[in-house]
Amino acid sequence: MKVKLLEPLGVSEEYIEKLAKPIVDAGHEFKYYDEKTTDADELFERSKDADVVIIANNPYPKEVVEKLENTKLIQVAFTGIDHVAVDEAEEKGIKIDNAAGYSNQSVAEHVIGLILNILRKISEGDEATRKGATSNGLIGQEIMDKTVGVIGTGNIGYRVCELFNVFGAKLIANSRTEKPEFKELGVEYVDLDTLLKESDIVTIHLPSNKHTKGFLGKDEIAKMKEDAILINCARGAIVDNDALADALNDGKIRAAGIDVFDMEPPIPEDYKLLNAKNTLFTPHVAFLTEEAMVRRADIVFDKVVDFLNNK
Repeated sequence: MKVKLLEPLGVSEEYIEKLAKPIVDAGHEFKYYDEKTTDADELFERSKDADVVIIANNPYPKEVVEKLENTKLIQVAFTGIDHVAVDEAEEKGIKIDNAAGYSNQSVAEHVIGLILNILRKISEGDEATRKGATSNGLIGQEIMDKTVGVIGTGNIGYRVCELFNVFGAKLIANSRTEKPEFKELGVEYVDLDTLLKESDIVTIHLPSNKHTKGFLGKDEIAKMKEDAILINCARGAIVDNDALADALNDGKIRAAGIDVFDMEPPIPEDYKLLNAKNTLFTPHVAFLTEEAMVRRADIVFDKVVDFLNNK
């Protein structure tokens, strides 16, 4: 079979070659493209004769998938698969697999980093120090005894709860399924309205799909405390970001830490949320650590080898 990696995975070419060795040694063909492309025609050219296609978070649109004839597996080196033309792949009988779990720690730590920056005014303190200012106006707050509402209790949500637990936060959660391991951590499951009304910090850990698009809209955001902080390191489409911008500008909520948007960065200058008050942004990098990239590559190639071995 032919296996093609269509874009870099954030690890060295030497490491890719090491991971691909079992594939080549088993008599399969492996090809690696070390530059990303978003051009649909080029993506198809790279993919057209492949049995297995490996992509990361680069969009893999229907214009490509509809023309595939040999492909049996799209192996996604990412947690979400909402950037892949899933319906078209299913119609053609192409399997799709992801790399769940590789970024649990990195995303959870990023959530904590955003909260610490907002509560302790770290970015503001850096700027003030460089300008020769004093500590005036830089009094912060602690995480301890804050109520943290976790929306979505999957693996990343669990790691987030573990970290907030260490800080001494009170943890509540909302999810379609209540899990015993969360309850053992002291997490209390509540309905969404209760979570929004009681949380000092709301952090989102849902997948992006037809059920979660616009999950937090104007009405839901309006139920949050005026001094609440919203963190989104999941997917931009889960939140109505125009409504969030309005709430921030109107002082309806205190602040937001956002890593994901309605599009991949760079964000247009006129994007409403980008110009809202009391925001802290990162350009979709919560998953992006050296350690996570290694874990991701390991998971992806292990899964491809299993697929080639009919596992």
